[in-house]
Amino acid sequence: MPSIDVVIELSYDQCLAHYEGRAGYVRTRSLDGRSVIFPAEAIRRVITPEGIQGVYRLDFSQEGRFMSIRPL
Repeated sequence: MPSIDVVIELSYDQCLAHYEGRAGYVRTRSLDGRSVIFPAEAIRRVITPEGIQGVYRLDFSQEGRFMSIRPL
């Protein structure tokens, strides 16, 4: 399964916009500098009261569909 490591820095309020559906996608950068866009519903699994801060691994299917997110 292909994966990419990304840095996500979102405040709780920014996460809330994604969580409530006001923002459909999260746009961030990978550790190697690539621009990465993935579905906003993915961050629901990793939101904390402070938001989301840190490095996360995104896993994708062979067809390029988002599968999972996990903190590193």
